Amino acid sequence: MTNDLLGRHRAVLPDWLALYYEEPLELTHGEGRHVWDAQGNRYLDFFGGILTTMTAHALPEVTKAVSEQAGRIIHSSTLYLNRPMVELAERIAQLSGIPDARVFFTTSGTEANDTALLLATAYRRSNTILAMRNSYHGRSFSAVGITGNSGWSPTSLSPLQTLYVHGGVRTRGPFASLGDEAYIAACVEDLRDLLGHTRAPAALIAEPVQGVGGFTAPPDGLYAAFREVLHERGILWIADEVQTGWGRTGEHFWGWQAHGRNGPPDIMTFAKGIGNGMSIGGVVARSEIMNCLDSNSISTFGGTQITMAAGLANLNYLLEHDLQGNARRVGGLLIERLRAVAAQVPAVREVRGRGLMIGIEITKPGTDEADPQAAAAVLEAAREGGLLIGKGGGHNTSSLRVAPPLSLNVAEAEEGAAILENALRSVQ
Repeated sequence: MTNDLLGRHRAVLPDWLALYYEEPLELTHGEGRHVWDAQGNRYLDFFGGILTTMTAHALPEVTKAVSEQAGRIIHSSTLYLNRPMVELAERIAQLSGIPDARVFFTTSGTEANDTALLLATAYRRSNTILAMRNSYHGRSFSAVGITGNSGWSPTSLSPLQTLYVHGGVRTRGPFASLGDEAYIAACVEDLRDLLGHTRAPAALIAEPVQGVGGFTAPPDGLYAAFREVLHERGILWIADEVQTGWGRTGEHFWGWQAHGRNGPPDIMTFAKGIGNGMSIGGVVARSEIMNCLDSNSISTFGGTQITMAAGLANLNYLLEHDLQGNARRVGGLLIERLRAVAAQVPAVREVRGRGLMIGIEITKPGTDEADPQAAAAVLEAAREGGLLIGKGGGHNTSSLRVAPPLSLNVAEAEEGAAILENALRSVQ
């Protein structure tokens, strides 16, 4: 049955639509931190639909909210007042830390980043954008135009002029050998030099932890230091929280808070986990930025009642059960366990991350050369052991991505770490 479905998939869907595994999986249902495939095999899910199943599969509170809302009205568009949308916007505005915040809902992180770019370029009357090397912000035309990862950038054409900045990858690049303070100083100096050769850009867009790039991050405080330089020139800061938001990093509710010395971002984007599988994205911005557009707009599917009901129920569960704290505690244990394993596996260059956002970089032993074949082999071996993980990375896809639902418990973390250990040792 799976082979038949794979053949049908290949017959009608694009060749560039990526599928994991030599024998792709059809996932049919899930519960908690586990999913099942069409053959009845059970897997511990350490990727959550690309960091989207944030709390748990089939979470009763979300299922109930969606079912009840579907029995009333599913959709009306933004042309009508929408109570669930207003209620979720109020919660997010308050949680964002952005003063006098306005919230606009979209259907995805890509669309959220598109909207942020529209707002920034309209507000600043500039089409120049600063972006980070190794970054990823979505698959649309404008988002691809600011993506600093060649594996996810299918065209060089863009409506934007993009300038790429150092700093998103701490352990690679020309400043990798420096200590944290010197690293930040060097990146800031590079930014100042870059800005001396161009008209003032509209904004810097940055993921606090780079997702598709392999869960890489700069030292805490880099973007706060950048902000001082940006503020001198009126350049906006857009924090792409599509993967880092909602407490996943454990230490902070938003990734930008690790760089919050000079205040919150001017614009923040979010998506993925808030819907727990429902299609929700959005933008938060100061009112004068959000309201700078001088023509009408709507969102047909952004903020629709059924997705907002899911988002409200999911956010309430997250906060009431302190899943940020759980990510910090269980994620800390998981990272240390994986680092202990990595010390005995020459192919592992680095285990990095925070909370339940963990990257394992695979290279050819004794070198810094990416080894995508070995990374793919670990992915396959983990699946054979009953564990689903992701992959990513810049230059070449050789980083494994570990991002379970935030309700992961200690026993499941230990189980997943043991499967990963066996998978990593299998490539030696």
